Amino acid sequence: MEGEVILQRTEDDMTTKKIENVEPIEDRNALLEKALIKEYLQTKGYLLEDIKRLPKDVADKLMKEASQYASLKLEEVQARAHFIKELHDDASSLEK
Repeated sequence: MEGEVILQRTEDDMTTKKIENVEPIEDRNALLEKALIKEYLQTKGYLLEDIKRLPKDVADKLMKEASQYASLKLEEVQARAHFIKELHDDASSLEK
């Protein structure tokens, strides 16, 4: 990617300005999601790199299943993190 487009407020209006050589911000869950997709594919006997060589319908089906698996696992991680935060917050309020 060449650069990112950001909005910059001027006195009168909102304008866009292209900023060169800015690294895109990656989703904080992207690395975990990719690892989970790889994990799912490995359980089916494939590597992520193998998908390119499969027939399109098979590759699409596997990637859809892998994406669903990763989404469910990410939801599980987020739910656990929320639960732990609630426990921590409840424990903190008892200490006061």
